[in-house]
Amino acid sequence: RTYNHVRAAKAPRGESIERRPENVDSRMEPGHWEMDSVVSGRGGKAALLVLTERATRYEIAVRVPDHTSASVVSALDRLERRFGSREFRRLFKTITVDNGSEFSDRWGMERSWRTHWKQRTRIFYCHPYSSWERGSNEKQNQMIRWHFPKGTNFTKISQSRIDDAVEWLNNYPRKILGWRSAGEVFREFLASVI
Repeated sequence: RTYNHVRAAKAPRGESIERRPENVDSRMEPGHWEMDSVVSGRGGKAALLVLTERATRYEIAVRVPDHTSASVVSALDRLERRFGSREFRRLFKTITVDNGSEFSDRWGMERSWRTHWKQRTRIFYCHPYSSWERGSNEKQNQMIRWHFPKGTNFTKISQSRIDDAVEWLNNYPRKILGWRSAGEVFREFLASVI
C-alpha cells in the first residue's frame, strides 16, 4: 500500500496513517473509524464531532461546545460510557483523524475514561493537507451539510435535530452496500460484537 501525497513541512501529530494496519484499508473488518469536526459559522463556538465507520459507513455525530481537544476527549468519554468500555474497544479499534488542533490530545483520545492506564482505541493521523485519506468521513460531512449548510451556528441546533439528520443518513440506501443502509449493516456488526 502506498500513500501518494506531497510531503508537507509539518509531520503528523501522532502515529502516521502509514503505520495503520492493512486490514483497515481493505474495509473488510468493521470497527475502524474516521473522525472530523464540522465547525459552526460565524458567531458560534459549538461544533459537530463526526465519526464514520469505514466498512459500514455508519455515522455518529455529537455536538461539542467548542472546537478544542478537551471537547473531543470528553465526547469520546461519553461514547465509551454509552457503549461500555469493553464494547467500545471492540467497536472502535482504530480512529483516523487529521492534524487539526482539536485532535492534538492523542493520549486523551486513546485512553479509557474508566481506567486511564488502559487503551480504548488507537489513533492514526493523516498526512497534513490530505483530507482524501479520510474519504468516507469527508463524503459524510458533505451529506451532513445538506441538513446544516455552511454558516450554521451549531450552538442553536439541538442534539435531537442532529440525531434526526444522522438517522436519515444511516437509513439512506447505498449502492456500495448493495442498496442496504449503513444502519442495517452496522446493526449486524453490533450484534456480533455485543
